Amino acid sequence: MKFPEELSLAPFWGPRYWPMWALLGLMHGAAKLSPRRQLKVGRWFGRLLRRVKARQRRVARRNIELCFPGSSAAERRDLLERHFEAVGMSFVEMGIGWFTPIDRLLERVEIVGREHLERALAGGRGALLVGGHFTALEVGFAVLEALTPRVSTMYRTQRNPMMDVMIRRGRYRFAKTQIPRDNVRALLRTLRDGNAVGYLPDQTYLGNQSELLPFFGEPAVTNTATSKLAAISGAAVVPYFFRRLPSGDYRVDIGEPLADFPSESATRDTQRLFGLLEDYIRLAPEQYLWIYKKFKSRPAPLSDPYGADAGARPDKFEE
Repeated sequence: MKFPEELSLAPFWGPRYWPMWALLGLMHGAAKLSPRRQLKVGRWFGRLLRRVKARQRRVARRNIELCFPGSSAAERRDLLERHFEAVGMSFVEMGIGWFTPIDRLLERVEIVGREHLERALAGGRGALLVGGHFTALEVGFAVLEALTPRVSTMYRTQRNPMMDVMIRRGRYRFAKTQIPRDNVRALLRTLRDGNAVGYLPDQTYLGNQSELLPFFGEPAVTNTATSKLAAISGAAVVPYFFRRLPSGDYRVDIGEPLADFPSESATRDTQRLFGLLEDYIRLAPEQYLWIYKKFKSRPAPLSDPYGADAGARPDKFEE
């Protein structure tokens, strides 16, 4: 595959990027392993990350505590451990999604509801594929290559410039157009051209398109823009979720285009979407991205849930 010049890795030969080259080599190699060995490598890497990434461990621990208050300390500890194994698998899954030939990839991915995407795109107004940040994201979106050539994705710039190029380069196989997350005009134009756009509204958005709404019953600053985007563009809103199965294979679930969406209430629309997201998270809770500060930037009088004095002491939870 020929990549555009801006996706070249040539500028990153310096020593500071050698760890990234090693990671890229791991991804390439892992993509060629059997599913059983991929699980073994990914879980090992995740256990290593859990030991060395103290900040992310604390954030995930606190998120799990807030979202599953009825679970015991042992259950939360087990979920935390399995989550980091899933995070480790996400690096293996980058390799699977970026480098596995599509015919081989489809042998491992069960796609349920592809007719819903076809029906949405047949309407000619585009489809907003609304999902969430699950660790199997790169596999979940890679199969879009086989479903439709009319796909774009939203994109957030990464701090590490080589990782930034690696991600955009990997996704280029199925999404030739990748839209910066703050370029709303480009997003609307793409939808009006009749394309499908992958859109993940579950991470915090600060601005006039956000509200304080419950996530697993806990107040979170929540992106409400999906409702407005659907209203302006006329695009169908299609639930698009994915998860890794215990066997090491994958499942993509494409829901029916949401009826009566948008409604007259962006708040109600957003609660509806996040209700679907919560239901899917419960199917494999370890595969949701708990290392992200979901409950940050909440207004007073709500306290910072990630502060030094927030929640249970680590030795009561992790050890």
